[in-house]
Amino acid sequence: MAKLKTKFACTDCGTESPKWLGKCPGCGAWNTMVEEKETVVKTQGLGSSLIQTKEKPLSIIHIDSGQEPRIETTLQELNRVLGGGVVPGSLILVGGDPGIGKSTLLLQTSHALAVKGLTVLYISGEESVKQTRLRADRLGALTDTLYVLCETNMEQINDAIESVQPDFLVIDSIQTVYEPSVASAPGSVSQVRECTAHFMRVAKVRGIATVLVGHVTKEGAIAGPRLLEHMVDCVLYFEGERHHSYRLLRAVKNRFGSTNEIGIFEMGESGLREVSNPSELFLSERPLGVSGSTVVASMEGTRPVLVELQALVATTNFPSPRRMSTGIDHNRLSLIIAVLEKRMGMFLQTQDAYLNVAGGVKLDEPAVDLAVAVCIASSFRDAPTRPFDVVFGEIGLTGEVRAVSRAEQRVKEAQKLGFKRIIMPEKSLKGWSPPSGIEIIGVETVSQALAAALG
Repeated sequence: MAKLKTKFACTDCGTESPKWLGKCPGCGAWNTMVEEKETVVKTQGLGSSLIQTKEKPLSIIHIDSGQEPRIETTLQELNRVLGGGVVPGSLILVGGDPGIGKSTLLLQTSHALAVKGLTVLYISGEESVKQTRLRADRLGALTDTLYVLCETNMEQINDAIESVQPDFLVIDSIQTVYEPSVASAPGSVSQVRECTAHFMRVAKVRGIATVLVGHVTKEGAIAGPRLLEHMVDCVLYFEGERHHSYRLLRAVKNRFGSTNEIGIFEMGESGLREVSNPSELFLSERPLGVSGSTVVASMEGTRPVLVELQALVATTNFPSPRRMSTGIDHNRLSLIIAVLEKRMGMFLQTQDAYLNVAGGVKLDEPAVDLAVAVCIASSFRDAPTRPFDVVFGEIGLTGEVRAVSRAEQRVKEAQKLGFKRIIMPEKSLKGWSPPSGIEIIGVETVSQALAAALG
């Protein structure tokens, strides 16, 4: 006979404990242990609990190594992030802030696949079918092969999958689905783990491309145990400022493609619209002839993107100056300021420093170091940079400028947008010939870069 057992599980990592703990012993997070009820069923023996399978081990040389077939959608930005399209039988997890546009993106994707003749099942646990129909009317996503269901019970969802036999399945969201045999509440660690494992088996056995929508915590990470991201094939984050219309789709895990690609969309009245030239978008409102503004060439996966950096250096009356950054790691900003103080003799100890990446983009590659240094020095000296300069390069602690990858692609993107001069590492000029019509200045130290940009 089954009996109930109380346990405590961490909402961040899934670590279980028989009693409540203030600090999770697994991940070290505070106040994340929540109470759950677990149904314990006695089994007759070890053999009855083992999963029987008909698969037999194969020699690795006898396994077909052909590429995975892909289903391309009409959203090219989504295809880029996924690595070329949706892989049948894959399990995709999409996370993002509330109201950012996750349901809109997936409903547009479902419509695009349904138009191509695929059968799509969209299961919503948070909206009724009428609400989904109203969104579909606004987006123009009305197709005969797009089926909608409002359900959270796993048994009913299984019946719907058996009835529709879809090629593409959307679960919005995984935190609302529950397994009746698990005593915990929907959204708990046990329920999320069990339901995700079930959809993973459905995707792999039936070959159904499945997308799970995941809620995020206040820190921006997907809610639930970290095991959730390990179980799926692809993890996508839908990012963007709520007060801006631009959205970024970023892959942080992808078993079928690169994890550095981003897709850029613009939210409008009729849904999400693709942005084919993000560099032109990010530079559309750039002021000219002002200090503290620099354009950097950054790589987002295989795509070069030109972004504007803005810096403001102001005198402070407090003994500890502030260092604030948006879009760039705060520790990286402090490191570059320390290099400018030590190697360039800039007295920034009494100056507040604020850095912003225009457009809400997050830059995490070291190639933006040189542009950050030029931007801060420009604001500190109140000396504007040239309006048609592009700067990129990595900075070392001794003040040297190190080479970066894919310099040729960055230069070509800058030339395409009409920039006249590039300040880049000297060592990155080897192995290729710069295009005609654009001036290339190779630098080896930060002092040479500042002399070229602000001289």
